Amino acid sequence: MDDNGLTALLERFGLSEKEIDTYLAILDHGESKASSIADAADVSKRYVYSISEELEERGLVAVDDHTVPTVIRPVDPETVVDRLTRDVQEMEPEIRSRYSTPERSSEQFEVIKSRQTVVKRIETLLAGADEEVTLSLPANVLPKIRSTLEETVKRDVLVLLLLGGTEGEGLDIASLAGTASTVRTWDALVPTMLTVDQQHGLLAPSQMLTNSGSDTRAISLTQPQLAPVLAGSFLANYWPTAEERYVTTPSELPRTVEGFRNAVFQLALHRATDTRIEAEVTGSPVGDRELPATLTGEVVDVRQSLVRPATSTLPIENAFELAVDGERYTVGGTGAFLEDFEAETVTLRRLEE
Repeated sequence: MDDNGLTALLERFGLSEKEIDTYLAILDHGESKASSIADAADVSKRYVYSISEELEERGLVAVDDHTVPTVIRPVDPETVVDRLTRDVQEMEPEIRSRYSTPERSSEQFEVIKSRQTVVKRIETLLAGADEEVTLSLPANVLPKIRSTLEETVKRDVLVLLLLGGTEGEGLDIASLAGTASTVRTWDALVPTMLTVDQQHGLLAPSQMLTNSGSDTRAISLTQPQLAPVLAGSFLANYWPTAEERYVTTPSELPRTVEGFRNAVFQLALHRATDTRIEAEVTGSPVGDRELPATLTGEVVDVRQSLVRPATSTLPIENAFELAVDGERYTVGGTGAFLEDFEAETVTLRRLEE
């Protein structure tokens, strides 16, 4: 280590530039008089006396003022290092007790170059899903992620799966059961698009997963502002055109449903069997409407395009209508502005005839 390196380290222990110059002069001269050190460090003799007392308190030098003139000598390096080490070790518990782990930014973007990494990322995101998944990908990729999809469905996550490039694939429709809440197919290839819980997303060109020689790239993102945009594109541009091939059976009731879109999906399934459903919704009124924080009533209408027949006016519309004490109120999910009520939780119960 050169002088610059040693100087930088000593600065970390709180020594000023002049203090370092004086200490290095003491180290170089060994036991010396203040005048000799002053000449070597280019400081005054008075400063040497003053700073030597401070260096002595730090355990770096010893001052013998019982002799005339006063003699200053450096403390043995091993002793100095031991003392500095002890000081650092004594600081560690207090530093740890005061340390707060900084929150990692929730907004992340990553460019992915390998199709193997894309598949692994899809599996990782699926494994962490809590509420809903929208996914489009080439049909021949399904076997690679089937088991992960099945585990996701078992956790009662809403999974909308679109398989593209199915022409000539000889797809076994019966085998689709359990891989998603509902599955649609399209003969043409579609981009690989994944959204999870309206927070995470992944987008890759179709050829990245179908052509081993492709030099295209995928983008993985974690951003609450963009993930819903991907989900909206999936539902508006691809989902309505694809052919519905599989739809799961309705869940057992009563049930508090995770995710508003999943609640609408379950309502659509139950109403298709002519089952009367009561919904208890907690949340807040939209705009200046005067409504309580909880609404409970019979579901009298559902607007959705998640399963056929579509009943919404727009592909991305998901809402339902409650009859409460002779009044009707429309209920939407997070960010609702056309509806009367913005739901946070939805509990569904079967109404007895």
